[in-house]
Amino acid sequence: PLLVLNHGKSSGDARQQERTRYPAAAREFVRRGYVVLVPMRGGFSRSTGPYVGKGCNIGANGLAQARDVRAALDYAVTLPFVDRDRILVAGQSHGGLATLAFGMQPYPGVRGLINFAGGLRMQQCENWEDRLVQAFAAYGRQNRYPSLWFYGENDSFWSVATIDRMVEAYRSGGGLLTRVAVGRFKNDAHGLIRDRDGVAIWWPHVERFLAELD
Repeated sequence: PLLVLNHGKSSGDARQQERTRYPAAAREFVRRGYVVLVPMRGGFSRSTGPYVGKGCNIGANGLAQARDVRAALDYAVTLPFVDRDRILVAGQSHGGLATLAFGMQPYPGVRGLINFAGGLRMQQCENWEDRLVQAFAAYGRQNRYPSLWFYGENDSFWSVATIDRMVEAYRSGGGLLTRVAVGRFKNDAHGLIRDRDGVAIWWPHVERFLAELD
């Protein structure tokens, strides 16, 4: 089976962002027989192409990123050791936004989505939190993949109120999600998936989710 794990976005020029690997998370899946793909989307690090930001339109930004996720999958399913019928797509922060946007269009073999603290913080844009909630509402209206969401109380990117709004917006359109309230995690719950100590928190929920997806 295949896991595609989508990275977040650091502040500043995407080209200056380091290669993302998520070793703690990847290790858990590889130990259990998964192929793990962590692609750098266009314009990030040394990946080719420009970063497509779409200005202050957060919904459109996610859709642009989702096109790169699909391109990565198109490559991955050609690999002889990948089971095309058992695919999981996950992402953290900006990668979580891209993952949910990806789910708006069906892809053969994808069983479910995992969202680790997904979203896009654009403080330079007026009413950016409203724009973020609107993006989640749009994704939920067309996304019918079961999804598992992780958010913590002390997330430095999103307030609890904003997280609640994103969850409700996605559900109101018919989006299928199971929310895991992480509570407080160290100094910043936004980095849960990057931390080895976070595995004990999120893996049991992921394991149940995988069983439900068969």
